[in-house]
Amino acid sequence: MTEIVNPSELQFGLNTFGDVSHDAEGRPVSYPQVIRDVVEEGVRADQVGIDAFAIGEHHRDDYSVSAPDVILSAIAARTERITVSSAVTVLSSDDPIRVFQRFATIDAISNGRAEIIVGRGSFTESFPLFGLELSDYQVLFEEKLNLLAEALKEGPVTWAGSIRPPLDGVEIYPKTENGIRTWVGVGGSPESVVRTARYGMPMMLAIIGGDPARFAPYVDLFGRALDQLEMPRQPVGVHSPGFIADTDEQAREEFWPNYEQAFSRIGRERGWGPTTHAHYLEEIEHGSLYVGSPETVARKIATTVTTLGLQRFDLKYATGPTPHADLLHAIELYGERVIPMVRELVAEAVPAR
Repeated sequence: MTEIVNPSELQFGLNTFGDVSHDAEGRPVSYPQVIRDVVEEGVRADQVGIDAFAIGEHHRDDYSVSAPDVILSAIAARTERITVSSAVTVLSSDDPIRVFQRFATIDAISNGRAEIIVGRGSFTESFPLFGLELSDYQVLFEEKLNLLAEALKEGPVTWAGSIRPPLDGVEIYPKTENGIRTWVGVGGSPESVVRTARYGMPMMLAIIGGDPARFAPYVDLFGRALDQLEMPRQPVGVHSPGFIADTDEQAREEFWPNYEQAFSRIGRERGWGPTTHAHYLEEIEHGSLYVGSPETVARKIATTVTTLGLQRFDLKYATGPTPHADLLHAIELYGERVIPMVRELVAEAVPAR
């Protein structure tokens, strides 16, 4: 059974991978400009009261961000209250010690607002790029997550595994003032859910298609695993794509070509069928695509939050070559209209404590 949502504890974030965008005339924008635009989007998110801004890591030509922590540092220096997070740090192809050091540095710059979401990632380009074997996919993530968990304790690290020489009482710097909250991004396997519970970390579910309610068993499994391990309950969040405009019609019309371009490419690479407009509409109506006016998107988010008993909802607000100006407007609508409405709807749906 899912937990009862406490509306006062709900948090709302935005995610981006820095998708290479187009300008208002449909021309591709350069990688440097997209990166500068992402910084501006993070600053705007802070200004309109959004709780977290998270940036993903990719190593392909359709995304501009391969070093999210650098961009997060720029956003941290220009903002006052928003949590700055990865979404995700591809831990399998990174060094856990350096991950800790980079985010401890961001934590200092932001005065305690850094957060990490680690995962195995949905693409594999980083493996050959950094000289790693895909056959080591499982052991790399398992051992690196174990080492990162030790580093996050911020004491002397003693660790041994198969992927690197052991550490014996090594101190890692810089230290933080209050630690770094670290989530594990989970795509939906029971093994990943139980692993996250074993480390006592919050779980971020990546739900990019289908009815969100089908993930309720994973939320239940996470809670039961924590209980069996005699660990305190941890937050559960969801990351899903969407787009907000002034009206439902405008949002659907503007977002469709960008969604089609992004998902058709991924589909060709993975052997899926073509992305159809009928599938797009089905995902908006009954799946995990949050596209529409502020009221439509708010109602759908509120349903997902209450169905799964979430403490956090992150909207991937940029998909495909959506122009920067449209993304800024979507961010404003999310912060100023969607989030307050979701809080009200959840409060109405949840019995008073």
